Amino acid sequence: MNGTTAISNGNYNHSTMTYEPILECFVSPGAQLPKRAHPTDAGADLFAWFEGNTQEIEIYPNEQKLIDTGIGVKIPQGFAGFVYNRSSQGKKGITIPHSVGVIDSGYRDTIKVLLKNIGDDPYKITAGDRIAQLVIQKVELVQFKDIWNDSTRGTGGFGSTGT
Repeated sequence: MNGTTAISNGNYNHSTMTYEPILECFVSPGAQLPKRAHPTDAGADLFAWFEGNTQEIEIYPNEQKLIDTGIGVKIPQGFAGFVYNRSSQGKKGITIPHSVGVIDSGYRDTIKVLLKNIGDDPYKITAGDRIAQLVIQKVELVQFKDIWNDSTRGTGGFGSTGT
């Protein structure tokens, strides 16, 4: 990776009176930064990017392919990126087979999205198509300790309290 976007510590948006942090990004030649359709959307669209002369691919029924976005994001410690399916693709049978992709703060390669076609027809993806949504969220980094059954509920789980 040999390029980055211009970075600042964040902006104060006077119209919404909110602070908007800015993430440092790597942008491959021809790739697009994530973009929100509306300023208050939680998810920012991720776009397909292909290296070399490839401009489109097809995903056939019951096939899955890893699609690169050409974008890397430098997520701060205490945050994570979550890659979600786009509802418009879901209507066409295109899904993320593991439901949600998690991007840890230490990851420094480009974001890749695994898409699966569970529909009946081939699905074409062209360079620049929106393929997923990225949500950046604060996460609690907890420690784990081996102590168990200190509650009155005990091991009673799914269905244990009756109907």
